[in-house]
Parts: sequence; structure tokens; C-alpha cells
Amino acid sequence: MPYDPVTDLAALSLAELAEAAAARRLPPIDQWTPARTGDSLMRIAADGTWFHDGGVIRRPAMVRAFSALLVRETSGQHFLLTPTEKLAIAVDDAAFVATDLQVRQDDQGRDVLAFRLNTDDVLLAGPDHRLRVAGSAELPAFYLGVRHGTEARLNRSTYGQLIDHALGQSAPETLHVMSAGERFSLVPA
Repeated sequence: MPYDPVTDLAALSLAELAEAAAARRLPPIDQWTPARTGDSLMRIAADGTWFHDGGVIRRPAMVRAFSALLVRETSGQHFLLTPTEKLAIAVDDAAFVATDLQVRQDDQGRDVLAFRLNTDDVLLAGPDHRLRVAGSAELPAFYLGVRHGTEARLNRSTYGQLIDHALGQSAPETLHVMSAGERFSLVPA
């Protein structure tokens, strides 16, 4: 199904960002209980590149379509779901990569952090899309909850944007951001 990718996140208002986030029509995979299981022969590299049977999937529309079928179970294993099949997919780090960040204020004056993913999804950090930090103080890794247990790792420039924003809002020893009324610590535990 064709879609119009959000071309310039920086040019959008909060209402337009929220509209872009809501516009993604996703299949009802939470209602599916496929009987057949197997291996998809697919892998998502840490940089967000998708592979099938060793070859790169070069069509962004294919990656976007497959990404709508992803789930991650509590064990950490990722799967592609269809109504009839549940296929394992290897994921090196996170299933998605966050590639841009914009900060807007809502009508109550609260910050809302809008992220663009490598699949052109737009997500607003908050109760449904939580930020978390892993790793160490020397080598932190920042993640955003996407859907069905999957996450996006913030790429270097995006986590740089996040840290710059946080330093304008909080002290380095208690580094955090607020988004949609939720507080997210950026200090690794």
C-alpha cells in the first residue's frame, strides 16, 4: 500500500506529528494465533539493515511492510506474524532505528518528543512509547518502545539530540527528559 513518508519532521507542528503517528495503519497482529511456526531466514542488523537468506532487502516498502508484522516476546526473541505463521527473525540489537528527534510543546506547555524511525514511522515518546537507557555511563545505549514489545535504538545523531535537549532541562547527574508528562531517566542503572 503506497504511503507518503514524512519528509521534514522539523517543519511539522505537534498536531501534524501526532497525525503522522496515528496515520500508520497496522494489521491486528495481537488477534492472530498462527498454528505454524518456522524460521523466516531474515535478520535485522544493528544498523537497521534487513536481510533475507543472506541478501539485503533493498526495497524500503518491503521493510516497512515486514516491520508492521514484528513482535518481540518476553524471552527477547523476535517473530514475524501472519494469520497463519509465526516465523522467527534474528535481530542483532533492536528491530528499529530512531533516526531523528523533534521536541514540541503540547497545549499544556509540556514537552513532547517525536521520533522518526528508519521505517518512516513517527512515534511520540510517552506512556505508550517509553524511553529506556542501557549500557554504562561510558557507553550508553538509548531505546524507544515501538509496539508489540519491539524497540528502536536511537542512532548516534538522535541520541545526541536527546542529550542536548536533556542538558537544557536537567543537571548531568540526574539527566532526564520529559515527554507527554512522563519522566525518562537517561542515566544507565
